[in-house]
Amino acid sequence: MHADFRLALLRILAWGAVISYCSAFYIPGYSIKTYEDDEAIPLHVNKVYSDNTQLQYAYYDLPFVCPPTGKKHAGVASGRSVSLNLGEVLRGDRIMTSDYDLIMGRDQECQYLCSHETDRAGVRRAQKLIEDGYVTEWIVDNLPGATSFVTVDMTQKYYAAGFKMGYKDISSVTGKPRYFLNNHLTLVIRWRRAPGRAGDHGARVIVGFEVYTKSVGAEERSSTGCPRDVHNVNQGMELYIAANNTNYANKYPSSSYLPEQDDTDDGSTLTIPYSYSVYFREDTRVEWANRWDMYFNNQEESTSIHWLAIVNSLVICGLLTTVVVMIWNRTVHSDPKASRDGSLEDAKTLLRRKKPRTGSKSPRLLEKSSNGLLDQKGVLDHIDDDSSDEEPLEDTTGWKLMHADAFRTPAYAGLLAPLVGSGMQLVFMTVCLLVLSCFGVLNPSFRGGFVSVGMGLYVFAGIFSGYFSGRAYKTFGGLNWRKNTMMTALLFPGFLFCSIFVLNLFVWAQASSTALPFGTLVGIAALWLLVQVPLVYVGSWVGYHRSQPWEHPTRTSSIPRQVPAQSWYTKSIWAVLLAGLVPFAVIFIELLFIFRSLWQDKSDYYYVFGFLTVVSMVLIVTVIEVTIVATYVQLCAENYHWWWQSFYVGGGSAIWIFLYCAWYYFMKLNISGFISGMLFFSYSLLACGVYGLLTGTVGFLAAYAFVRRVYGAIKAD
Repeated sequence: MHADFRLALLRILAWGAVISYCSAFYIPGYSIKTYEDDEAIPLHVNKVYSDNTQLQYAYYDLPFVCPPTGKKHAGVASGRSVSLNLGEVLRGDRIMTSDYDLIMGRDQECQYLCSHETDRAGVRRAQKLIEDGYVTEWIVDNLPGATSFVTVDMTQKYYAAGFKMGYKDISSVTGKPRYFLNNHLTLVIRWRRAPGRAGDHGARVIVGFEVYTKSVGAEERSSTGCPRDVHNVNQGMELYIAANNTNYANKYPSSSYLPEQDDTDDGSTLTIPYSYSVYFREDTRVEWANRWDMYFNNQEESTSIHWLAIVNSLVICGLLTTVVVMIWNRTVHSDPKASRDGSLEDAKTLLRRKKPRTGSKSPRLLEKSSNGLLDQKGVLDHIDDDSSDEEPLEDTTGWKLMHADAFRTPAYAGLLAPLVGSGMQLVFMTVCLLVLSCFGVLNPSFRGGFVSVGMGLYVFAGIFSGYFSGRAYKTFGGLNWRKNTMMTALLFPGFLFCSIFVLNLFVWAQASSTALPFGTLVGIAALWLLVQVPLVYVGSWVGYHRSQPWEHPTRTSSIPRQVPAQSWYTKSIWAVLLAGLVPFAVIFIELLFIFRSLWQDKSDYYYVFGFLTVVSMVLIVTVIEVTIVATYVQLCAENYHWWWQSFYVGGGSAIWIFLYCAWYYFMKLNISGFISGMLFFSYSLLACGVYGLLTGTVGFLAAYAFVRRVYGAIKAD
């Protein structure tokens, strides 16, 4: 057994090594876009976002930027929305065409864009966005405009998606903060010759898009609107409108003190000039297929940490595997009645060893009279009676006494079956997403692809949800399968939809692009009600009418057994917390990278799906083993209420993950504002709920299979 365990562990390590090589593998696109000399290149503006808040805003919704003129650039009028997939809409993208002229191979030292007037409200809005650290996202050839950085040792260059809207400093005279807007942008397009025949004919491909910002005041510009010297700017574009104290002076004519600032909208405006420069530079060091590597910074350092996470997970999983093997040997392989049907020769041998009872036949007479089938059965019954008398005490107490109650229908079985079905739906979706990500189909270049494909898989997996729910409901003895079907189709998806709708109302009130448009909500509801619900119905019909219920190896008694007093560690809440801590220890290192990409550094991309897949596999094995151990301990305590307990134990790590989210919020993040904090905790709670449902389902099915196997290995009348 130990040799088999070591062999299995080596196989897991080998598979982990293979999958980890997929950690940074991706398919950068399905077709290469090439450009000829003097061909127009469209530049799309998207949104502004910040690591300090969960609210995003469409770029053209900002009151202080140049609005689109409607003129055609690269064959498309500016200000037109680009068609988006569902994932892009859900992540807050609002991509539109712009007025920026980019011509392949043609440098522009300076190009004047516009001078935009904004009022005091617009200035305050710009100051607030700069205060919160907002960055802007533009797109060229599906590459986000990036800020370029170089490592400390000057050996490696990497990108951070987006560029700063402006900066803040403290006035040396007044000691008050001043805000400056970056109103001159230098766009650097890096290109190389296209591969294949297109490159032989002079076609080029874009391998990099860098943005360098500059704040240039109106005094530093010439009559054309361009900076006189972009490399030597003495005065930036300060966001400031002088206070108008006329109202206060008229209201308090005899006062010797007037406030320094009056934010009343009196019609005063600030004119902000915008300009840009464009440079094309050839870069033969970057292949088109590897152009996204620049956005994946600190690869070597993170790889070592990911390997540490895998080793940590395997150590914990290995220890649990040892415990499960010991339990398995104790309950199944070491049971003297592991086989229900013994041979007659074994019975004879056992008879010879036993001392005959008073008034019973001798072994020899029994041997002679055991010619018929009925006689053989009587002999075996006699043997079983004798062996039961001499059976050790530990074999007649604990979990074996529960054989008549182990499969008693749980309380609220009509709720457990739909939850198990919804959990299997999530399992199918997650497995498919991880597989597609490992093969590079889902990657950052497929903008919004992870969410879009995940939504499609979730809707399609409704048929699996209905099947498992219907079959579990039939096993529990349910009769109204249509009611169970509707609960499966509406309970969990409806809870998610209603929660997102309520949260969306708060985001709508902030005029954020994170808010889902009404049409998108209608589309999601249509997918749910018109596609998923029928699939759940079909799966439930097959699971209930065309499939047999799961068979139980023992009969359930009519009178339930009394459950004795339980130890503190077997009670529900403590068992869930203690057991949930083990799977959390498996994944908490990987959670650091996921949290950083989602909350702390949104300009960074999470791309190591190979490592995530390995950790997820170890996590599932750990959840299975933890649930088996907890169920065994509960049965040994003569408590047959293991159905819901196994579900809770399987999803118990979700509680620790939510507490981890709370710790991360207070210790690592600088999120400000009530709405942003509410969105963080609400989305974290929903994510933990989804995770808990998935792992709870896995734990329940593992415990169910374990109990069936254990009680199937003993002989119980």
